Amino acid sequence: MPGEGGGSCSAPAARHPKQKRKAHSLSIRRTNSTEERPLGTHRDMLEGQDSKLPPSLRSNLLDLFGQIEREFENLYIENIELRREIDSLNDRLAGDGQIVDGGDPNKGVLKAKASHSTSQLSQKLKTTYKASTSKIVSSFKATAGSRALCQLQKEYVGHRDGIWDLSVTRTQPVVLGTASADHSALLWSIETGKCLLRYAGHAGSVNSIKFHPTEQMALTASGDQTAHIWRYMVQLPAPQPQPDVSAQCDDDQDSSDREEGEVDGEGPGEVPTIRVATAALKSHQGVVIAADWLVGGRQVVTASWDRAANLYEVENSELVHTLTGHDQELTHCCTHPTQRLVVTSSRDTTFRLWDFRDPSIHSVNVFQGHTDTVTSAVFTVGDNVVSGSDDRTVKVWDLKNMRSPIATIRTDSAVNRINVSANQRIIALPHDNRQVRLFDMSGVRLARLPRSNRMGHRRMVCCSAWNEENQSCNLFTCGFDRQAIGWNINIPALLQEK
Repeated sequence: MPGEGGGSCSAPAARHPKQKRKAHSLSIRRTNSTEERPLGTHRDMLEGQDSKLPPSLRSNLLDLFGQIEREFENLYIENIELRREIDSLNDRLAGDGQIVDGGDPNKGVLKAKASHSTSQLSQKLKTTYKASTSKIVSSFKATAGSRALCQLQKEYVGHRDGIWDLSVTRTQPVVLGTASADHSALLWSIETGKCLLRYAGHAGSVNSIKFHPTEQMALTASGDQTAHIWRYMVQLPAPQPQPDVSAQCDDDQDSSDREEGEVDGEGPGEVPTIRVATAALKSHQGVVIAADWLVGGRQVVTASWDRAANLYEVENSELVHTLTGHDQELTHCCTHPTQRLVVTSSRDTTFRLWDFRDPSIHSVNVFQGHTDTVTSAVFTVGDNVVSGSDDRTVKVWDLKNMRSPIATIRTDSAVNRINVSANQRIIALPHDNRQVRLFDMSGVRLARLPRSNRMGHRRMVCCSAWNEENQSCNLFTCGFDRQAIGWNINIPALLQEK
């Protein structure tokens, strides 16, 4: 501040040299030699000379100079003794028949030792250099491979604020859904990137979107403390040829070079809009952060910042169960694809497994495997749960034995809403640092999605979702840069690279 740059700083600056000098004198006194001797004629001569210094200050300076002289004298004596020991050692080695290169202590044994240590250091430096260069080369190979294995297909631009969540329909026609902080959810044509439908029934940020397993219905959760169920009907446009957007990309360039307002593609424009929900679920007392359909689609579960998860009947919007136990706000909820199991994650560093398979018993298990907010926990097609956290780790758990994770993935940034491919069981990790990485279930890294000033996300990546069809596999990501991106993942080549 301007006021702090004036006279208030001059006084401490003036005191600083005195404080340093005082500390220096104390350190000299601590290292005083035990041998005390009079200062002798040198001090008498100095005291006899004329000086403008005050007598007390001059006396103090003379004491300091005397102490310095004694310290140098002690060092000189120690140096002489060390030279004598070196000469004696050289004489012994010469008497044993070993060749000594002269009697100079800078040569002989010391030179041999120095030469040996130098050669060792040189060899170590060569080894380290080779290892580091090989790592650099391998990293270049991985980057080039990532471009071939993971290619950007389409950008979906049209939201006016950050996109929190996205999902792909499970029924025909296959479309992409995005949930945004601009209070809307949009449905997109995957092939053309055209916006097909807008849902504008929420009065707050739309935090998640999930599609019914068999019908054309969507479930959205919102900051207006509600979850909505709404029906949609869309007609896909004819596909158009796509330009090669993956050409001439530099994976190491920072994508923040683009301006915040620069986006490619066309916005939703005038598209059909739905403003009224088929059903509104209103039992929460806080932000509804996530919602999902239970297997069969007759019930839904919601997770809220009021520290509870609710189970509803879809047909009549009736609240069936309130799932309490988390100590802090919930961050995510997910249902098992084939069984009546629900997993909820929370800021209290835990995630909970709720079992509704037996109508008379609703058991719950608490898992404490993270040290920070658990941002999401999802089921796989098999008997696994994968959890991601702000503690920069992702853990893979076995439902049959949840005492400890079977694999731990450590990253360099907080992990947001993860997703696991159903067929190949590949984990997609969206990060706060705008990266998206792919891992297998054993924790082996498979690839990193390309990112440059021409492609990739410019801000935090919030969520990921898979769409698998035979050998072709698409991964969708969304973030705070207001866009969703579709990637083509070459699964066979990816697994062969592994």
